Amino acid sequence: MATPTQQYAANRIYASNAGGKKIPSYLEQEVYSWSKEKLVLKMYDLFIVSAKRGDTQKMSRVLVELMGALNFDYEETSTRLYRLYEYCQRCIFQKKIDEALHIITELRNTWAQAFNLEEKSDAVASEQK
Repeated sequence: MATPTQQYAANRIYASNAGGKKIPSYLEQEVYSWSKEKLVLKMYDLFIVSAKRGDTQKMSRVLVELMGALNFDYEETSTRLYRLYEYCQRCIFQKKIDEALHIITELRNTWAQAFNLEEKSDAVASEQK
């Protein structure tokens, strides 16, 4: 069964391409098969794309999902990430989108490098140009 984060990711990643139609089950299953690491990476990507579009509501929803996905069994790391996400939310509310985008982009790059998931994505590569 899919977690709420996986369901959210499936809807957000593919819904914009589906033109409001129901997401095909094979695409939904693809998202459900992603590892936790890849899912977080894709959520970062969604935040980055949303920031570039100026969609602050979607940016905030992504941050809420990322906060909810933290595992507080690893208290120190989770607490620090939670505080960073909180700070990014404050930046969004204060219209400091570039600052929040910079933080999330750095987290995304670090995450991808740490888990050897992929090189910088198109979303991140275009940000640095």
